[in-house]
Amino acid sequence: VQLVESGGGLVQHGGSLRLSCAASGFTFSSYRMSWYRQAAGKERGMVATINSNGSNTNYASSVKGRFTISRDNAKNTVYLQMNSLRPEDTAVYYCNSAAPRFWISWGQGTQVTVSS
Repeated sequence: VQLVESGGGLVQHGGSLRLSCAASGFTFSSYRMSWYRQAAGKERGMVATINSNGSNTNYASSVKGRFTISRDNAKNTVYLQMNSLRPEDTAVYYCNSAAPRFWISWGQGTQVTVSS
């Protein structure tokens, strides 16, 4: 059972990044999935959620209109397209089940740093 995040990096204010999360070892297509982020000194929080077939999404108010979550169940992968990035988006980004009771072991995350 594994989640592997990738795609992070250093980007300028207003730039874009696309994160990927490859899942293995569980029935990915049955899970609602979320992206979470944790900034230095802060608690981890949910950024975006997608239902099992990709037909419904929800976003934190701070990223709505800028971030887009999507998934490819054939590839067991969930994505996060991040546009119009701001310095306050700087954090380590993780993916996991949307429901805490179904959380998989956390991956290493991927660092996103937005310079001003």
